Amino acid sequence: PCAGPSRGRGGYPFSRAGALRTVRRYSAEGHIVGGRLLEIPEDEEQGFDAAFDEAFADPRVALVHVRAVEYGCFHFEVRRRDTA
Repeated sequence: PCAGPSRGRGGYPFSRAGALRTVRRYSAEGHIVGGRLLEIPEDEEQGFDAAFDEAFADPRVALVHVRAVEYGCFHFEVRRRDTA
């Protein structure tokens, strides 16, 4: 089994420059409404932030899943901030 992300490290889990991730977009109803491939840049946090900004610019997107490209392993989920 996977030991999970490293503890005590800041930033996003399972983040490593050069790694490939899918950022899959979902509606509130659970339907896939898009996605993209992300090659994590040297500035890992900025790369993820830009991908999430792009995803949440679409008002249909309620959450995104980040997965490894190689085996499709689920890494983490990001939800839209409540704007109410």
